[in-house]
Amino acid sequence: MKPVFKVLLMAIAYLATFVIGSLTGLIHPMCYAYVGALLPLLFAFIYLYTSTVMRSFGVATVLNGILMILLLIAGEADWALVVGFVILSALSEIIRGRQGYDSIKGIRLSFLPFAYSFFAYTAHWWTDTQGSLAAAVEEMPAGYDQLMIPVIENIPVLIIVLIITLPVAILAIRLAERTMKKQIESFK
Repeated sequence: MKPVFKVLLMAIAYLATFVIGSLTGLIHPMCYAYVGALLPLLFAFIYLYTSTVMRSFGVATVLNGILMILLLIAGEADWALVVGFVILSALSEIIRGRQGYDSIKGIRLSFLPFAYSFFAYTAHWWTDTQGSLAAAVEEMPAGYDQLMIPVIENIPVLIIVLIITLPVAILAIRLAERTMKKQIESFK
């Protein structure tokens, strides 16, 4: 399979992880707000495999860029998502570039900012709370917006979840490395 198709396949898998993450909101708003701490367990495999195909600049940019374009087309993106994706992608690309594109250390370290990408998607709850609550009234079952309010107002839990995401991301990339030994054999 050609590298372009492999990368596109990974972009589709990445989109699927966002859909899965979004669907957790059907369970409870808290799931949607905090599932970003667990999604790196899936993101790591996608990111590592894409890094083995693209041994150059662009892994984070392509994955977040394609997703951002699709979310913009679907009307699901706002300024917080765009800014978040741009910042997280830039950090990932800078780190990987500085560590070397053939370096497993570069992949590990560059994955850490990338792992926070789902939080860029959910950031609208905190950057446009009124708009998010209004959208919940239109799109979700009655009372969902009232379930959202305590989640949005509980900033200490959000901070804890953001902190927890880092060790989850480290564990996730290590699990991906162990699972995908053949794909990473040629990295330093």
